[in-house]
Amino acid sequence: MHPIPTGLIGYGTAGAVFHAPLIAAAEGLRLAAIGSRRVAEIRRDFPEARAYENPQELLADPAIELVVIATPNDSHATLARAALEAGKHVVVDKPFTLDAAEADALIALAARVNRQLSVFHNRRWDNDFLTVRRLVEDGRLGEVAYYEAHFDRFRPEIKQGWRETETPGSGLLYDLGAHLIDQALVLFGLPQAITADVTRQRTSARTDDYFHLVLDYGRRRAVLHASVLVRDPGPRFLVHGDGGSFVKYGIDGQEAALREGHRPGSAGWGEDTPALFGRFTDADGSVAMIDTLPGRYTAFYEGVAAALRGEAPLPVEAREARDVIRVIEAAQVSAKERRTVPLS
Repeated sequence: MHPIPTGLIGYGTAGAVFHAPLIAAAEGLRLAAIGSRRVAEIRRDFPEARAYENPQELLADPAIELVVIATPNDSHATLARAALEAGKHVVVDKPFTLDAAEADALIALAARVNRQLSVFHNRRWDNDFLTVRRLVEDGRLGEVAYYEAHFDRFRPEIKQGWRETETPGSGLLYDLGAHLIDQALVLFGLPQAITADVTRQRTSARTDDYFHLVLDYGRRRAVLHASVLVRDPGPRFLVHGDGGSFVKYGIDGQEAALREGHRPGSAGWGEDTPALFGRFTDADGSVAMIDTLPGRYTAFYEGVAAALRGEAPLPVEAREARDVIRVIEAAQVSAKERRTVPLS
């Protein structure tokens, strides 16, 4: 079966570092065109792909079957709508949209035009999260009572770019928060309520650079935390249940590898350092190190290809990504009004 011709809109960090290499490496897809004003960079990096300076030209290309949106967050909904109306299947970079109403409108449009719509929540395929998910799902931890996930960095200086400006969809909650929320929802579903602290900690910050979310699952609590002023990070994951505890340090290295120019399939891709394997302590106090499962970001795009061929469901359903936005909206209300916000 022929690889699905795929067009990528956007060639900034998201497009150039993540999407283009992963699409090119995924079985079942072919990176056929890229829409961006960075034509020289496109021709240097992917000479086999057509370069369009105007996204509308890419959308008008009849050969393109799948369009990937990797542009600033406030343009996701507009471009995804245009792509669906042009008869294309669509993948949107996370976060899906700025609000749940936009997400619902796109989901309805995709159903109306009979096209597939998915969202790039790639960190479902982080090696550390895959390992946590296996431990939770196979019951080794028993009933989970407490789950804590961190995405901490040390960036005291403000980076150039739209993510650090005061524009719709900027800030840490939409960026790293979307990842942590999606992972929690994969494990436990939508919470009953959320209590959030979202703020700016760097003196020159123009958007949020810290959040601490507590998701209420009845007796279970899920704590999601991120800061850009953490020079010596603690555990990435802590999971406690009546069957034992799991503690994991370090973070999946696929992003760092992509930024360094490595490509999926290279030696050691997605593997963890044995020194960072997580520690499991069972109910009797016995300790064992748990080998980290290999990470594999290309699984997302290979899953999209399989879905378009009718062989499997989408790897990330649009309604799941919509629920991430619902939690972000509730967190914003909680932080602003300093109260716990229920999710119906």
